[in-house]
Amino acid sequence: MFDIDRWNEIWNALAKNKIRSLLTAFGVFWGIFMLIVMAGAGKGLENGVVQGVARFATNSAFLWTDRTSEPYKGFKRGRYWNMESEDIQYLKSNVPELEIITPKNFGGRFSSGPNVIRGKKTGAFNVKGDYPDYVLIDPCTVLKGRWINEMDIRDKRKVCVIGEKVFESMFEKDENPIGQYLKISGVYYQVVGLIKPETRININGRTEESVSIPFTTMLQTYNMGNQVHFLAITAKAGVPVSVLEEKVKEMIKKKHSIAPTDLQALNSVNIEKEFKQMSGLFLGIQILTWIVGVGTLLAGVIGVSNIMLVIIKERTKEIGVQRAIGATPRMIITQIMMESVVLTTVAGYLGLSLGVGLLELVNKIMESAGTKPGEEVFFSNPTVSLTVAIAALIVLIVAGLFAGMIPATRAIKIKPIDALREE
Repeated sequence: MFDIDRWNEIWNALAKNKIRSLLTAFGVFWGIFMLIVMAGAGKGLENGVVQGVARFATNSAFLWTDRTSEPYKGFKRGRYWNMESEDIQYLKSNVPELEIITPKNFGGRFSSGPNVIRGKKTGAFNVKGDYPDYVLIDPCTVLKGRWINEMDIRDKRKVCVIGEKVFESMFEKDENPIGQYLKISGVYYQVVGLIKPETRININGRTEESVSIPFTTMLQTYNMGNQVHFLAITAKAGVPVSVLEEKVKEMIKKKHSIAPTDLQALNSVNIEKEFKQMSGLFLGIQILTWIVGVGTLLAGVIGVSNIMLVIIKERTKEIGVQRAIGATPRMIITQIMMESVVLTTVAGYLGLSLGVGLLELVNKIMESAGTKPGEEVFFSNPTVSLTVAIAALIVLIVAGLFAGMIPATRAIKIKPIDALREE
């Protein structure tokens, strides 16, 4: 392995035609470089998306109503209906798998046009009726003041919590919004909190552009009766969300005389299922990255194998002399395969190093640029793990061995007497 003469032979063999060797090595270099860059880019995309939803409750589901698609118990097809406030306690009493349940209403027509006024400033924002527990599902960071609490719900207080975009439109940059009043859809509310979302999952509008008021206040102030537009639920530990989702649907349909087979009347989205699909998507991206990268690498390895065949042809007489003076087939095979491994490993290592260096450079540039408040980032920390780097090196070594196998097999088939006659 550490025979100086052998390494000199390897170097001389590859250096006889430098341009040919460099062009052959470039194929391997480019293959491993693209593999590393694509793997890092895929990881950066995954990191960006995951960071945007990391703190969202994955064991949750959301439900909302639609027109019925089947007649049932005397009701015609196409009936409009709503869930009701009473459904919350009904579900708590009848669904033991339920951990958190919180309603959410939307301003509807109140959120169209300039619906928020403060002095001469106006803006059109989403108006939402919320419960305190909602932030346990879709968390937010309270920048100033507080979030809606139980006393706000019980006393139907006219208070509101605003997002960052609302603050920027309604207040001066250095102004404290806490304690100030906003006229929202014709009614004055005192600002008690300024929030920033911790996820990028938007429920009927971005949190930054929303005004949240107590759920009970919205029902009373805007004459919504006891209707519920949207229901958020989470399952207890160990309970699949799909089980809870189907059970809650069954109970709500039963209470509101909806056909059990009506798939349109009550819609839902299962966050656990969505997260699994997202994980499957990124797994697919990783697999595709390896297929493309390894395919490109194999193209380079084939080039190495071809160049080794040419080198064997040029060295036929030399191999014949070695065989004539006692070189065993094993020694010839080892020599040829080592030349192949050296060429692929050196070229691949350079590609690996440059790929990792490029990803690190991109990461440093992104860190120095920073992220502005409220800015959505879909690409973050594009790096490759140690496992990927080791796997790439193993692929390189194996590829080098395979690249040298065919030329080595051909070399040992050369008879010494025939090789010595070769001109």
